[in-house]
Amino acid sequence: MKVKNRCIYVFNPVGWDIFDPKTDLRPGELVRVIHPHGCPPPNTMGCAHVERLASGDFVGLVSTASLSPRSI
Repeated sequence: MKVKNRCIYVFNPVGWDIFDPKTDLRPGELVRVIHPHGCPPPNTMGCAHVERLASGDFVGLVSTASLSPRSI
């Protein structure tokens, strides 16, 4: 799935995010895709950098397959 910078998604881990998690995100948590300075843009190699929506804290790199659009 392609994601957009600064958009909000729901984190539901799949693939590597289940097998070898690099973050402490919980399933169903809301995150915002970001593009930190000096880092590859979102969707590069199927990954994106995210921050927690609640606190704005940087979380890390997750698979774009683990991100789904939030339903309104």
